Amino acid sequence: MCPGCGQESGWVHSRYVRHVADETVGGRPVVIDLSVRRLYCESPDYVKTTFVEQVEGLTERYQRRTSALRRVVEAVAVALAGSAGARLLAVLHYALTWASVLNCLMRIALPDRAAPKVVGLDEVALRKGHRYAAIVIDAVSGERIEVLPDHRKETVTAWLREHPGIEVVCRDGSGAFAQETTDAGTEIVQVTDRWHLWHGLVEAALKEVGAHSACWAKIGPPIREGNRAETTRERWRQVHDLLDAGTGLLERSRRLNLTLNTVKRYARHSKPDRLVRAPLYRPCLVDPYREHLRRRRSEEPGEPVIHLLVEVNEQGYTSSANLLVRYINQGRVEADHASLSPRRVTRLLVSRPENLREDQHALHDRLAYTCPEMATLAAQVTDFAALLAPADGNAETLTGWTTRTHAADLPFLHAFTTGLEHDRAAVDNALTMPFHNGHTEGANNKIKLLKRQTYGRAGHKPLRHRILLN
Repeated sequence: MCPGCGQESGWVHSRYVRHVADETVGGRPVVIDLSVRRLYCESPDYVKTTFVEQVEGLTERYQRRTSALRRVVEAVAVALAGSAGARLLAVLHYALTWASVLNCLMRIALPDRAAPKVVGLDEVALRKGHRYAAIVIDAVSGERIEVLPDHRKETVTAWLREHPGIEVVCRDGSGAFAQETTDAGTEIVQVTDRWHLWHGLVEAALKEVGAHSACWAKIGPPIREGNRAETTRERWRQVHDLLDAGTGLLERSRRLNLTLNTVKRYARHSKPDRLVRAPLYRPCLVDPYREHLRRRRSEEPGEPVIHLLVEVNEQGYTSSANLLVRYINQGRVEADHASLSPRRVTRLLVSRPENLREDQHALHDRLAYTCPEMATLAAQVTDFAALLAPADGNAETLTGWTTRTHAADLPFLHAFTTGLEHDRAAVDNALTMPFHNGHTEGANNKIKLLKRQTYGRAGHKPLRHRILLN
C-alpha cells in the first residue's frame, strides 16, 4: 500500500533483502532477513514514485528494528535515557549507543493533551542558577501538560493566552508567575500554594525563636557572656540612640561605620538581648554519661574532674579528658537539656500536638511560656495552621490573625504578614478553595531524578520528552 495515496499496487520495481533486528531468543540476538519488493505507485498523482512493501506488525518504514524491539528500546529510553539505557540494553543483548537510545526517545510522539481548567505552574532548573524552564500540569489529576523552554514573561503569558479555557492557576509565591497570569487574563483565578505559606511561616518563626534565645536558653546550656555579647549590646544602644534622635538609616550607617543591613537588623529588635544567640552544641561522646555526671555534681559539687573521668571511663567512656572538661565548663551538665537549638525549639512549636511524645509536650509547654512573645508566637502558629484546611470563612479569620500579629512584638512575623498582604487575593483563594500546587511540586521532584540520570546535561527537548512521557 502506497504511503502517499493509500492505494495498493502490483507494479514491481525491484527486489532486495532487508535485515531487521528482533527481540533476543535465549539471550542471543535475532536478525530477520526479509526479501521485500519495491513497487511503483499506480496513482497518476504519484507517477514514478516507489515504495517498499511492509509486513504488518513486523516492519516499519526506515526502521532496522521490528515493532516489538522498538517498543522495548523506547521503554528503556523513557525510563533511563541515553547512557544508562544503553548499558541496560547491553545486558539484554541489544548493542545500541547512547545516541541511538536518545534518538529513539526523540522519535516518540508526545501525547496531545488538552489544557485543563485548573493548571499548576512551577519553574524547573535546566542548569541551576543559569537556565530555567516552566512546567505546566493538571492541578487536579497531576498529569503533565507542557514543559516550556523558559519561564520568561513572554513565554508563559503567550502559552496561557493560547489556552483560553484555563480558569484557575495554582502557583507558589513567585511574583513573576503572578504578573504573567494577570497579563494573560485578569479573569483567571490565582491560588498560591498552602505548603509555601506554611514554609514561609516556619522560616519566620525560626527567626523569632532565634531572637528570643535569651528567654528559652535558660532551659538548655546558658548563653556565653563575653566581649562579643557586650559589643552586641553596645551597638544596639548606639543604633537606638540615633533612632530616638530621629536620624535615618543611611546616616546611622555612616556614623557608626556599619553596613545598612546591620543597622536594620539592630533597629528591628526592641531589646538588645534579642540579638544574643544561644550556643549551638552538637551531640558528643559525653552525652550518654550526662545523668551520672549531673548526679555526681549535685552530690559533690567540688569533685575533681579527674575523678569523674575515671568513673565514666569505667562505664565505657573512650574520649579525652579535654572534652569532658569543656562539656562541664559549658554548663551542659547542669542544664535541663544538653543541647537546645533554635531549629529544635521551632520544630516543637510548629509540630502537631498529637505527634509529640509526653516529654516533648512538657518541653513544648515550658518553651512556649518562657516569655510573653514566645507564648504569642506559639498561639499564632497554631491559629495559622488551622487556616490551612480550606473553609469558607478563612479569609475573614486571616484578617483577624494578621491584626493580632501586627499588634504583637514579633518583627519577623510582621515581615511575613506583609508578604501575605501583597498577594492577598491568591492567599485568600488558597485558604478557601480546594486547589493546591502539590502535584506540581511532586512532578518537580521527579524531574530532579530524571536530571540526575543524565547528570544535568540534557537540554530542554529530551528533558521535555522524558517529563511528558514518564
